[in-house]
Amino acid sequence: MFADLNAAGSEPRPGTDEDAVGGLVPALVVRPPDEAAAARVTAVAARHGLSALFRGGGTALDWGGPPRSADLLVDTTVLTWIEHNADDLVVTVGAGTPVAELADVLAEAGQRLSADPVRSGGTVGGMVATGVCGPRRLLYGALRDLVIGMTVVRADGVVTRTGGRVVKNVAGYDLAKLHTGALGTLGLITSVTFRLHPAPPSLRVVSAAVPSPARGERAVTALRARAVAPSAVALDWPSEGPPSLHVVLEGMAEGMAARVSEVRDALGGDTVVAERLPEGWGLVPERGTLALVSCPPAESVAAAARIRELAGTAGTEVLVRGSAPSGSLHAVFPPATDAAAVAEVAEGVRCRPGWSLTLLRAEPHVHAAGVDLWGEVPGLALMRSVKDALDPDRQLAPGRFVGGI
Repeated sequence: MFADLNAAGSEPRPGTDEDAVGGLVPALVVRPPDEAAAARVTAVAARHGLSALFRGGGTALDWGGPPRSADLLVDTTVLTWIEHNADDLVVTVGAGTPVAELADVLAEAGQRLSADPVRSGGTVGGMVATGVCGPRRLLYGALRDLVIGMTVVRADGVVTRTGGRVVKNVAGYDLAKLHTGALGTLGLITSVTFRLHPAPPSLRVVSAAVPSPARGERAVTALRARAVAPSAVALDWPSEGPPSLHVVLEGMAEGMAARVSEVRDALGGDTVVAERLPEGWGLVPERGTLALVSCPPAESVAAAARIRELAGTAGTEVLVRGSAPSGSLHAVFPPATDAAAVAEVAEGVRCRPGWSLTLLRAEPHVHAAGVDLWGEVPGLALMRSVKDALDPDRQLAPGRFVGGI
């Protein structure tokens, strides 16, 4: 096996505690120098029946369920390249490219990938594999909506390409969506092609404290009725203190003053206007159990209030933030929160019709207590059939995704 991995162009080394995924230390770690080597490594793993896990920046190794086994860890940090077609507003990026590096390159051309990262220090492959983005999804769509092409190594080592490098080409678009958010359970992402947007010439953030959930609901409803086209309406409810709303306006300088005035009227009360995003925009705390809550958009503020109420009853605190008009919220429990409290909040949210809660990142003691990460998943049978089709031997990141996939 060592000889085969060496012949594949990657020198294996024994795994260490720093390579652990979900508490499991991989037997071997490889860092393929290019896409072809990554395909050969995956083929070797398939031939020898090795379970394979994938790592980019290592910022999301504790996301999803703990893997059932960890024979081989494939490090993608050498797969770094950026092919930017500025005229077509398209970029193809190697999976190991840091998200921050991509943002810097695009900014030099006056463009951007309009997805707010939720983690700092991540890679493009990791961002797509987790599939989560921040508040500006309101205007530009979720991360998967910005993916127009992808190159993936299948479980058998075959390289597949879906989509294209122009926005008009949408062939294979659904296959790219399958891999977005799959946590590496369907294949190894080696590159991604995104559609881009011009960087807006003007930006304003109108912020206001919300003294009560009812006031917050009225403010969000009033914003929907106004033709201000915000890029984001972010709800931020810290562990202590009242919630606040941050409305992001982007576009031409002409007309910005009128849009700001409309938003201030909708929010009511005292407002603060800034010309840059708040510090740590879109990011979630790096520690503690992290949940994604989805609900009907009109019920976002009520959902946030209910999460906090459930947490108080369970004897813990919780931070809630996210995109109010999208019905997508993140709830973060403080580190070492009792597993029973996390479970109580999760079940309290899930019992409400139309609401769901997924534990994206759970601390080890939460996993050990057997807390359900996913809740009821209506499409689970279909997901399992997709897994069987793309990874019939269940060798890719086994157990990390819903239903033990």
